[in-house]
Amino acid sequence: MAQPGPESIWLWIGTIGMTLGTLAFVARGWSVKDPEQQRFYIITIFITAIASAAYFAMATGFGLTEVTLGNATLDIYWARYADWLFTTPLLLLDLALLAGASRNTIYTLVGLDVFMIVTGLVGALVTSSPAIRIVWWGISCAALVFLLYFLVKALSEAATQQSERVRSLTKTLRNMLIVLWVAYPIVWILGTEGTIGILPLYWETAAFMVLDLTAKVGFGIVLLRSHSVLDEAAAQVRTAETAEATPRSSAD
Repeated sequence: MAQPGPESIWLWIGTIGMTLGTLAFVARGWSVKDPEQQRFYIITIFITAIASAAYFAMATGFGLTEVTLGNATLDIYWARYADWLFTTPLLLLDLALLAGASRNTIYTLVGLDVFMIVTGLVGALVTSSPAIRIVWWGISCAALVFLLYFLVKALSEAATQQSERVRSLTKTLRNMLIVLWVAYPIVWILGTEGTIGILPLYWETAAFMVLDLTAKVGFGIVLLRSHSVLDEAAAQVRTAETAEATPRSSAD
């Protein structure tokens, strides 16, 4: 098992930050009784809990492997991709539920997201040549472009049925994810995984940690800060689910 180097300080900071975020969300949601509102807390708590476990794995060397590319040996934190594979669909689910998006919208967003993460992981593990790694990075980026386009289009349409406060929160969180998620492939291509190496592993790890904390703990803070807004969103979710179930009941 490979051992992390000086960059492990950032991994421990990420572990602590994600753990504190998880505990804060659990404490805030402990007294929430509404089942629809509880969904947001459950999803958000799992996001930071999974991330804290992934960061702990990386900090202790379990989530780290070495890849030989030519004469160079690259440290690849594969646990980061395992984290993203679970947490980014949950982030999208949080946002889609808030906007009142349809199930087909959710399936499409999650499918594009999983494809993006898996192709990014392939790019990180490829050992044939730097050019092939960058091709896989390009495929992953293409999936990200489609994902963000669909996110803006679908959630904007879904949010038109929401109250003003819910719509404002949906827009804030959507724009927050867009800005942060665009930054990830930039860090990747400039760092050691993209083989350009402008960002050494130490600062690459720091950049990913800051992005992760903002995209998970920061996202959760913004989402869960107002119980009244979540009450409105929960009420609208119930209304939408009732509307979907009505035709099926009448057909029976």
